[in-house]
Amino acid sequence: MILMGVVNLTPDSFREDTRAMTSEAVKARVDALLARGCSIIDFGAVSTRPGAPDVPLEEEWARLEPALALIENGGMPLKTVSLRSTPPSGAGPLPLTLPRVAWVFKGIPPFSIDTTSAEIVRRVYDRVGPFIVNDISAGEDDPEMLQTVASLRLPYVAMHKRGNPRSMDSLTEYPEGIVKAVDDYFRSFGKRASSLGIDNWILDPGFGFAKTIEQNWELLEHVDTLRHFGRPILVGVADKRFTRTREAGYAERLAEERGADILRIH
Repeated sequence: MILMGVVNLTPDSFREDTRAMTSEAVKARVDALLARGCSIIDFGAVSTRPGAPDVPLEEEWARLEPALALIENGGMPLKTVSLRSTPPSGAGPLPLTLPRVAWVFKGIPPFSIDTTSAEIVRRVYDRVGPFIVNDISAGEDDPEMLQTVASLRLPYVAMHKRGNPRSMDSLTEYPEGIVKAVDDYFRSFGKRASSLGIDNWILDPGFGFAKTIEQNWELLEHVDTLRHFGRPILVGVADKRFTRTREAGYAERLAEERGADILRIH
């Protein structure tokens, strides 16, 4: 499993120890994540914790400056990442309808930018070149996002959510169940991505976003059912409200058992 480590370039993110607002703090945080075995570093300049306010584009851009300077100056001794699909650990043989190797991504950049803004994507690309776009809205918050990703041919993380940090806790009704709702969501997204020529996309079920405690656990228990999309599955369960109902590390272990390919950690 590949580890993605979080660097929050924000003053108000949920975990204070993940915040890094200066070049020195960013470098220290990145070094700590590399020591833990992270292969991808995820930089985010807008908090998405429940209740978080919107951040103006220019402020988001200014917050990204320490990370971009670190990348430009070669301060991230990371190699490009290759992702290859494998059967879930302990799950036995895959169904005959699912190829044993459904995807191979080679030369994936070793860092990602957590943003919903196409303009931020364009600016980061112009400054440091290719990177992974980590978009919690799967292109829904900015109508230019998917076309921008397609034109720049960037790897893309698409996440399931509803609403925004202020409204998502009230948008948890799924008449046909959370697992089917997320499956249907990515069926629709996959068609949009294909029509635009977005091939290198990663699936994030969106744990903690517009889901109750029970829905989060149900989705995590069945995350292996999403493997039929033939996409890498990214799971971010670190320090979510629902994981506090179980012992430390249980959610991460379950994610690996259920076939997650990338684990986003703090």
